[in-house]
Amino acid sequence: MTTTVSFRDLTTLEVGGEARRFMDVASCEQALAHYRQARLDGLPVLVLGGGSNMLVSDAGFDGLVLRWQDRSLEVLQESPEQVVVRVGGGRVWDEWVAETVSRQWSGLECLSGIPGLVGAAPIQNIGAYGQEVAGMIRAVRVLDWDTGEELRLTGAQCEFGYRDSRFKRDWKGRYLVTSVEFELRPKAVPQLRYKELQQRMEGLALTSAQVRQTVLEIRRSKSMVWDPADPNHRSAGSFFVNPIVSSEIAEKLAADFPGMPGWPAGPGRTKLSAAWLIERSGFPKGWGEGPAGLSSNHVLALINRGQARAVDLLRVAGAVRRGVFERFAVCLHPEPEFVGFERPWEELL
Repeated sequence: MTTTVSFRDLTTLEVGGEARRFMDVASCEQALAHYRQARLDGLPVLVLGGGSNMLVSDAGFDGLVLRWQDRSLEVLQESPEQVVVRVGGGRVWDEWVAETVSRQWSGLECLSGIPGLVGAAPIQNIGAYGQEVAGMIRAVRVLDWDTGEELRLTGAQCEFGYRDSRFKRDWKGRYLVTSVEFELRPKAVPQLRYKELQQRMEGLALTSAQVRQTVLEIRRSKSMVWDPADPNHRSAGSFFVNPIVSSEIAEKLAADFPGMPGWPAGPGRTKLSAAWLIERSGFPKGWGEGPAGLSSNHVLALINRGQARAVDLLRVAGAVRRGVFERFAVCLHPEPEFVGFERPWEELL
């Protein structure tokens, strides 16, 4: 155990102070022992994945940080119609996607290049290019911190939504995700639902391998693949989620701002493009002076240009959020988790 681990070394934004305690754990018994000791000592506990979806305060986290290390992979069922695989929550997400492509298991190829670990995928219900991980999850295996029980929760129980699940709501802080069961399609033709990806795939072989390669090319062009040689690489990916509003509000905005994109998001709901709103509120790619700003390749990514602190990222995010609201009366919500702050994000931005 150490008291000198900095979140600058643990997160893709490379900002944040130190963790009071830090421990890698590979078994439920080990995780539970450290968790219970921390609680006896009056300390909060944070489960850390790949550090790609969080903004940590400059004061750090005055508690225990646990990082789950199970990287196992077990085929539970396999037939010509489907394959069910249990994957340890500590496995790197993109390594798992690459494995599915190499084995010709279709279903996750559009989620290539997303940073982080498998265990974080159901919490956030990660998605990209027309796919959401919820569509491929059969069950999530967890450790209940309070009871010490190991449970199997079905996808339906998780109540997945757009970048959302019960793990972010009433289950927040209740469980450690130890593994995830995926249901995939052997040798199936990938389904393309995203216009840009469909266009880029024209004339190419419609295979999982080709889709993965194309998705990675698109993500690299937007600095959405972690690459230390890219000056935009210190980010948490998309900082704001695409806002979902009533269809009535969307129709009014479309009348006032012709050309505004929107997509159905359930009965009476429409999803808007956060990037479109940001750019048309006066925040182009590369906007911002000082150590933090917007990526020069994608306005949705807030970046640390090298020496930024959390307060610098908050300043940029707040300016963007206020600008979009003043222009469109639409509230943007951050995608990353805010860690170690004394106030909720609504009061920080």
